[in-house]
Amino acid sequence: GRRDLVVGMLSEIEGMICPKPEGAFYVYPSIKGLIGKKTKNGTVIDSDATFATTLLEDTGVAVVHGEAFGLSPNFRISYATSNDALKTACGRIQEFCASLT
Repeated sequence: GRRDLVVGMLSEIEGMICPKPEGAFYVYPSIKGLIGKKTKNGTVIDSDATFATTLLEDTGVAVVHGEAFGLSPNFRISYATSNDALKTACGRIQEFCASLT
């Protein structure tokens, strides 16, 4: 299903861990392995808040930083949408993370 699609695609990203949730329509991937990396524009990913803001600016994909839920360094992404939208969003997240150095 959609949950497995999102968990599977995000789990492929080096530096990201995406546990499978038990319920709800959200996953909370950890970006611990991405903290300290830089975007091609030189922005340092120093927190989940910076990750969420920069991801939105660079890719148009909206996620909520985990700090809002006491879950740093994670972020929240909903999978309550179509498979096509999820594939596009997760693909953009994969590309964004792959571009970090």
